[in-house]
Amino acid sequence: MAVRQLVWDMDGTLLDSSVGVPAAYVAAVRRLGGPPTSPEQVVASYPLGPPDVLLAHLLGRDLAVGESEAYYDELASVAVRPYRGIADVLSALRARGHRLAVFTGASYRAAAMLLAAAGVTADVLVGGDEVRRPKPASDGLLLAAQRLGIVASAIAYIGDSPNDIGAARAAGSMSVAAAWGHQYDAAVPADVTLATPGDVLALLSSEA
Repeated sequence: MAVRQLVWDMDGTLLDSSVGVPAAYVAAVRRLGGPPTSPEQVVASYPLGPPDVLLAHLLGRDLAVGESEAYYDELASVAVRPYRGIADVLSALRARGHRLAVFTGASYRAAAMLLAAAGVTADVLVGGDEVRRPKPASDGLLLAAQRLGIVASAIAYIGDSPNDIGAARAAGSMSVAAAWGHQYDAAVPADVTLATPGDVLALLSSEA
């Protein structure tokens, strides 16, 4: 089936958050009295799920009521920006009648904060806290497809991590590797690998 809609991962695909987001977790863990934590440990823990799950893992204990606010407080001061070329691609997509759809492992709240900070407006946003199973399960992409009103097989999911590729495959969507992202692994094959954001435009059929 022809690709009718793109769905984007956020961190490492739309937004260059490779420094700011891990730093927010490190600072939150420190504020909550947790063990010394490195940015590399944070990134390695991304597949576990949304912020509440990840923060509890890094702390080595369950979160008390309200403790997740430490992360969001830190995130509020994080500076992020779209990768080079993303703004032009999103403008071109809108001119062709396509909506911006995002499925991220981050929580809906965190994603909304980061996208707003980067000046990016999503028409459809699915957060990792809105689904039962994290990537590489298909749950988030299937929910995105439902909200878009199309079948998952008509979607190309663009992401930088192996779990993004796995989620696309599990949903029956086209898997598209964002080689510019910080978790890109050339050893994990995707249906399509793109060197730059501008290359995504060639994936779409002529119908919006």
